[in-house]
Amino acid sequence: MGWFAKRKHKYNAVKVQVDGIKFDSKAEARRYGQLKILEGQGEIRQLRIHPRFPLEIDGQLICTYVGDFAYREPGTPLEIVEDTKGMETDEFKIKAKLFQALYRDRELRVNGEKRKDLKRRVQAAGMQ
Repeated sequence: MGWFAKRKHKYNAVKVQVDGIKFDSKAEARRYGQLKILEGQGEIRQLRIHPRFPLEIDGQLICTYVGDFAYREPGTPLEIVEDTKGMETDEFKIKAKLFQALYRDRELRVNGEKRKDLKRRVQAAGMQ
């Protein structure tokens, strides 16, 4: 994997490029490396980088959620969508709730957490 760091952006994250793919932070690039290893070992499959999900209600596009990664774990029907966050913004929390409501055939994980853990943290933050 070839690494090189670019410039900083909001929240002091440093943009990084690995294998010709641009990542918003070193943590996201590191997770990419971990997922590539897991894919090579057969523990995950169909790894996608920066998958896009339109968040539509009654045919009206509200916004688009772009995850960091999506993949499947053998033996489960759900596609896993991951987001690597150092800080969860209010915008992300709203998009996460919309995503969970609209894409019930997928599991959203933030920094590798399962959905119930994310739901607990969102509720604790007052975003019922």
